[in-house]
Amino acid sequence: PVPVAAAAAGEESPVEGGPPDHSYSLSSGTTSEELLRKLNEQRDIIALLEVKMKEMKGSIRRLRLAEAQLREEIREKDRLLHAASAGTRKRHGL
Repeated sequence: PVPVAAAAAGEESPVEGGPPDHSYSLSSGTTSEELLRKLNEQRDIIALLEVKMKEMKGSIRRLRLAEAQLREEIREKDRLLHAASAGTRKRHGL
């Protein structure tokens, strides 16, 4: 029979002397307790990533609002400068 971890990973059990397990893989003799612990660790990581994603989305939203406000200020200043320079040209007969 194929051990639980190998069956869960969809693999045959590793051959003796095969490549070492990666940190994200499970050894062939992984117990259900170890599987549960790893699953809980991954759930914790996912929950943390979800919180960070929400924070980043909020930051992006705030940055977009600030960008829109700055662009509006630039448009307003450009409009005022253009109006002022047009008035100066009229006064000087240009």
